[in-house]
Amino acid sequence: MYEIRIHSRGGQGGVTAARLLALAAFRDGKYATACPFYGAERRGAPVVSYVRIDDHPIRVYSQIRNPDLVVILDTSVMEVVDVFHGLKPDGKVVLNATREKEIAGHTTYAVDLTGIALSLNLVIAGSPILNTPVIGALAKMGIISMDSARNAIAEMFSDDRNVKAAEAAYKELVV
Repeated sequence: MYEIRIHSRGGQGGVTAARLLALAAFRDGKYATACPFYGAERRGAPVVSYVRIDDHPIRVYSQIRNPDLVVILDTSVMEVVDVFHGLKPDGKVVLNATREKEIAGHTTYAVDLTGIALSLNLVIAGSPILNTPVIGALAKMGIISMDSARNAIAEMFSDDRNVKAAEAAYKELVV
């Protein structure tokens, strides 16, 4: 089972990114679950979402304590939450950043999700929407196929800028 923990702030699209990722994995013929964890916080508060992907039915619906991958949509969350807690020794990290940052002992990938969203004017209430670009980055990493990513995004959103954002992140991420 491949387990992913997504750290974001309310309004950035982390919860929707988890749903999109699970839908794309399902389109790839996998079993997948997605669930968010947040309280009564408002826009801008830290939010954690969890995704499990497997070739077999998933019977676990708890929080993910030892993820294979941590996705950080807003690096400022790192100041208030230990986003790397429990990350497996061979775990990977995806950062929404313009350049890679050294994360001790973990393979780290940087992709400018914010820049991609802003370039396509994917903004709601002044915040760039990062859910569709990050799906393209995860497709580049081989977690899902890009075809399934496109299909999941098109199923959820009618605005073709969302697919373009995923494609841009796919092209930008260096694996």
